[in-house]
Amino acid sequence: MISTLEKEITFRFLKARKKDGFLNIISIFSFIGISLGVAVLIIVMSVMNGFRSELINKIVGFNSHITVKSYDNSGVDLNKLNNKNLKTITKNIIFSNSGEAIILKNNTSKGIVLRGYQTKEFSNLTIIKNDKFKGDKSKLDKNSISIGNELSFSLDLKIGDKITLMSPSGVETIIGSMPKQKTFEITSIFNSGLADFDNNIALINLDTLDDFFGFQKKDRSLEIYLKDPQNIEEQKQIVQNIFDQEFIYTWADMNSSLFSALKVERNVMFIILSLIIIVAAFNIISGLTILVKNKTRDIAILKSIGVLNKSIIKIFFLVGVIIGTSATIFGIILGVTFSLYVESFRQFLSSTFNISLFPEEIYFLSTMPSEINPYSILMISVCSILITIIVSIFPAFKAANLDPVQALKYE
Repeated sequence: MISTLEKEITFRFLKARKKDGFLNIISIFSFIGISLGVAVLIIVMSVMNGFRSELINKIVGFNSHITVKSYDNSGVDLNKLNNKNLKTITKNIIFSNSGEAIILKNNTSKGIVLRGYQTKEFSNLTIIKNDKFKGDKSKLDKNSISIGNELSFSLDLKIGDKITLMSPSGVETIIGSMPKQKTFEITSIFNSGLADFDNNIALINLDTLDDFFGFQKKDRSLEIYLKDPQNIEEQKQIVQNIFDQEFIYTWADMNSSLFSALKVERNVMFIILSLIIIVAAFNIISGLTILVKNKTRDIAILKSIGVLNKSIIKIFFLVGVIIGTSATIFGIILGVTFSLYVESFRQFLSSTFNISLFPEEIYFLSTMPSEINPYSILMISVCSILITIIVSIFPAFKAANLDPVQALKYE
C-alpha cells in the first residue's frame, strides 16, 4: 500500500520548479518520447491491420473461398454435394473453369486468364454486385465477355467494343495446326479494387470457355463460397474430409506468400518501433538520477525523521511510473485519434505538398485503411508501462541506499 506521506512527496517531486530546469526538460522529453513511440506503434499496427483486412476482403470478393478439382479425368463427385456438413458451412456452390488466352486489339496483344461461369451464376458473384460494376449484370451469353477496369484503361476498351481472343488449343487446317480465335463483345466492366486482378482476368460463358479451350464438363472445378470465409483453415478441413479424393485449395493458399510477408513485416515493424519507447524510457533513468542528486538533502532529512527505505523506493519508483503511464495514456489517445482519421490526414498531406502518399498501383488500394485492434493497443500499453517500471527500479534503489550522514555532512 502507498501511504499519504508517500503520495504527497511523490506529487511534490513531480511539480516543476525553476531551479530544476534541466530536470524538467529531461522529464518533458521522456514524456514526449514515450507518447510518440506508443502513438506511432498504434498507428502503424492499425494501418497494417486495416491493409490486411482490406486485402482479404478484396481477394475473397474476387476468388472462390475454396476450390475443388479432380486429380484425374473422372471429375468432381457430384453426390458429395448433398453432404449435410457441406451445406452447413456454404453459402453458394457453383461450377467454373479457367484457361489462359491472348487478347488481340488493333496492334496490341496481351495475355489474360479467362474464367468461365454460367449466366445465372455470373450475376451472383460478389464483384458483379459491386457498385462500381458497369454493364448488364445478367448477360454473359455465348459471345459476351466481362473485363476488368484496369484492362479497359490499358487497351482503351469500352462496353460494346469487340475483341479477339486466341486460344493455345489448335485447330487443324490444310496448312497444319492453327491457334483457335474467337471474337467477343464487351458487355460489362467489373472493378474488384485490386489492379492486378482487374488487368489480367476476364469472365466469359462457361460453355463457351469449354469449347474455346477444348475442355469437357468433367474438367470443371467446384467453387465453394462460405458463410464465414475468414475462418478458412477449419472449414477447409471439413471440405477436405468430404472430398477426400479431390485436390482442395483456398484463397489463403493462393496468397500464402503475400500474407506471410505481411505478418513478418508487421512483427518486424513492432520490434523496430518499440525501440522508440525503450530509448525514451531510458530518459526516465537520467531524469530520476538527476532528481535523486537534486533531492539528496530532502532524502537525508526524510531518513533522519524515520522514513523507511522502502518508502523512499516507492516515492522515486512512483515518479518514474507516473511519467511513463501518463505518457502511455496520452500516446494511446493520440494514436487512436490519428488512426481514426488517417485517410483525412493522408489527403491533407497529399494536397498540401502535392505528393502521392500510398499510391494505388503499388498497394492495390485507393484509400489508406485503418483497423484499430484493442488487443494490439493493450499489448503496446503493457509493454510501454513494463519498460517504464523496469527503468524506474535502479534510480529508486539508488535513492534508498543514500547515506543520510554523508548527505547532511556539508549542508
